[in-house]
Order: sequence, then C-alpha cells, then structure tokens
Amino acid sequence: MTERPLPALTGPVEVVGAGLIGASIALVCRRLGLDVVLRDTSAENLRTASGLGAGRSASSHERPQLVVVAVPPAAIPDAIVAALGRSDAVVTDVGSVKAAPLAAVAGRVRPTDLARYVGSHPMAGSERSGPLAASAALFDGRPWAITPHDVAEPGAVGLVESLVLECGASPRLMAPDEHDRAVARISHLPHLAAVLVAGRLAAAPEEHLALSGQGVRDVTRVAASDPALWQQILEANAGAVLDLLGEVRADLDALMTAVADDAGADLVEILARGNAGTAAIPGKHGGPARPTRSVFVSVPDHPGELARLFGDAGEIGVNIEDVHIDHDPGRPVGLTELVVDRGRAEHLLAALESRGWTTHR
Repeated sequence: MTERPLPALTGPVEVVGAGLIGASIALVCRRLGLDVVLRDTSAENLRTASGLGAGRSASSHERPQLVVVAVPPAAIPDAIVAALGRSDAVVTDVGSVKAAPLAAVAGRVRPTDLARYVGSHPMAGSERSGPLAASAALFDGRPWAITPHDVAEPGAVGLVESLVLECGASPRLMAPDEHDRAVARISHLPHLAAVLVAGRLAAAPEEHLALSGQGVRDVTRVAASDPALWQQILEANAGAVLDLLGEVRADLDALMTAVADDAGADLVEILARGNAGTAAIPGKHGGPARPTRSVFVSVPDHPGELARLFGDAGEIGVNIEDVHIDHDPGRPVGLTELVVDRGRAEHLLAALESRGWTTHR
C-alpha cells in the first residue's frame, strides 16, 4: 500500500452479520473504543455477540462512518446494496469472492453510491463458526486483500485500509479479478483437494482408519468446514476454480500414467513439483520460507506436560516455528512435533534429552 495519510477510523462502525468474522471485527472496534452497531437476521447471533461485548443492536437512526458486510456469500450483494442505500457511509464486505458481488452491486446502484463501496477479504478464519468463535486477535499478522474498483473513492479505499491496520492485519491491494484467481489457487483448490481425500475415508474399513496419523489429519483438516457455505463460495468463483481444476485433472492423468507405467523419472518429477510448491509458500511475516526441521517428543497426556515442554524449549533458547500433536490411541502419551530452525534442531534434541524428555530422531 502507499504511504499516503489515511482517514482516521472514528466510528460508528456498523457490522452486518455477527458471525465469526463480523463479530471479530466488531470486537477489534470495541477495543479501540468505537461505537459498534450490529445487524443480523439471527436474533441469537445478535444476543451472543452483544453479550461478548462486540456492540449493540442497530436502531433505525444510525449514521455510521463505515459499514462492514460479513454475511454468507449469497447474501452479500443484497446486503451491500441495502447498506449503500441506508446511509452515506463507506461500505466494505469481507466475502471470499470479489468480482461477482461487485458486478451484481454495480448494476443496482448509482455510480456515486458505488464509489463508496470497496471490497475486502481477510485471509483468516476457523473451522468453527458463529460469534462464540470470534476473537479480536483473529486477524493479527494475517494478509487482508483490499480490492478497489475503477470508480472507488480514494478516501473510501483509505478508510478500509485503516480498518485493516487497526485489526492488526497486513493490507494487500489487488484488483477484484486478480484476487479471485489468487484465492482459487491458495484457498479454494486446496479445500477441494482436502474434500476429495477426506471423502475417501468416509466408508473406509475401521482397521484402515485405525492407522491414521497426523499426516492424514493435516491434509483433511479444512474439509470439516460448512458445506453450504463452501457451495456458495465455489459457485461465486466458478470460473477461476474450474481453470485450476482442469490443470489438476491433467496433472492427475500424468500421475496415474507414471504410476501405471512404472515411469520412475516422471514420478520423481511430479513429486519434485510438490516440493517446489511447498517451498514457494511464504514463511513467517511474509518473507522467504526458512529451512526447518521437525523434532518429535513424547509428551505424557496429562495436565501441564505440554506447557512444561514449551517452557523447556524457551529456556533452551530455541524458537518453535510450528507445532503439531499426534495422540497415540494405544498409549497415554502424545507425539508432539516441534518445527524449529534446521540449524537449532540438534541442539534442541540434545538439551531436551538431558532434561528427561523422550525424543525421536
């Protein structure tokens, strides 16, 4: 983003949709001391979000500075149009697809009203939904796309950027179409891959599932998300998703041929592309990925042991980049994977062993 002065976010802020994302944004704004008004078709969501301190129910006389639309994808265009007609506020939505809602809204409002609308999309979420899963820390350090269109007012774009920064996120300016191609690649396609793999488990024999480890859990984790929500997301971004699925279908055909023909060189090339893609994912703070290594530690499955492990790693002076826990169904222990800088792994292993931890090399 540019270094231009940004409009101050002074409120009131109106949040339409008090689910996970909407309530989390509302909690951030309340933490800033802003007046937050909430709208939701679910009275239960309103009661819950208000009870959490996310804001108050909207009246008929609100004059917000900013409206944040955080409703399911199919309802986004109607909610944006209603918000633009209700006041002269800047309006943003936080849906995961940007081009289709923009096109739908543009055909229904005056150009002067369209200028006050700027789409955005925080790359944050959870398998859990609803206001009880909300957190003011949900967006900390996360990318947040801002997708202005050709007639968007610079001041409206700046106010949305102010919201993003206040939420602790990192703004990324993108055209709506480019955003949709990006999320198809890094979000929608991975979700569908997880769904297809998880679908092969649904009718699997129990003795097969008994062998499940952390790998299959990692690959299938996001497949637990709401199918109705994902139906709306995929339908809204069908063009970009279909382009990528076509590429994956070609890759799958090549993979099947390599396996069937015992074509070792071709198989290695396909697998190596997976290595290259994994290495291309940015590391912490958006920088280049750093070489890491996993250290495996057996942790007794009772209170305080995991905290003791983290405390020992801190005293040893090794930063934990990531952590995974695989519970052993046959023993009262869990296998904890600590992902650390490759150059510090051996030091951590030796130091943990000296403190009585059982490690696995």
